[in-house]
Amino acid sequence: MLVCVAFDLDDTLYLERDYVRSGFEVVGQWAKTNLGVGDFGARAWKLFELGRRGDIFDVALREAGIPHDVETVESLVEIYRQHHPQIFLLEDARCCLQWLRPRAKLALVSDGWPCSQRRKIDALSIAGLFDLIVLTAELGPGFAKPHPAAFEKVERQFHVESNRCVYVADNPNKDFLGPKHQGWATVRVRRPGGLHFSMDASGGRQADLEIEDLSGLRALIEDSGKFFRRVSQQA
Repeated sequence: MLVCVAFDLDDTLYLERDYVRSGFEVVGQWAKTNLGVGDFGARAWKLFELGRRGDIFDVALREAGIPHDVETVESLVEIYRQHHPQIFLLEDARCCLQWLRPRAKLALVSDGWPCSQRRKIDALSIAGLFDLIVLTAELGPGFAKPHPAAFEKVERQFHVESNRCVYVADNPNKDFLGPKHQGWATVRVRRPGGLHFSMDASGGRQADLEIEDLSGLRALIEDSGKFFRRVSQQA
């Protein structure tokens, strides 16, 4: 029987683009007051929507005619990471977690800056829904996904065999290698609007099964024996 279901956070339980928009709005307010740039948040969001990643603040500063020195950029990044996000738990995630709560041990396993992830968890009011929360950055350097350390921790905490665990996440680049290394079943949530929606994967990076939202997870695991048989057939 199914014993443990672990979830990723970003784009699995809420839409990460909502977090990005929220952060840019707060950064934009700071930039208006401290840099005299009234549309900085809008500039950053436009760059994000165009697919820019990694240097959005540098580019937005340059476009606004503001020197993008390291200190200024670091200040913007810190404000972004520390902000209290305006995000919400998706309804399919809420229903799924509430349905699973009495039926299995629930864990949250997430990468990212701990302060940012903790603020997301607070904003979503989900801490009480999980029996264990593992933020990989709090395990130490080098333990982010795809390292299996977080999944080993879940197994130890719950005293559970790996072949009775499933990890539900969205990013085929890194999310599924660790749990699959441990012998877990894996399910990809491929949400329209998710940042990795259009990303395909091959080989060991693929999840065992794929769903569009978490309402599909309930249908998969209501019969846990059938679920694991289906996973084994995909292997």
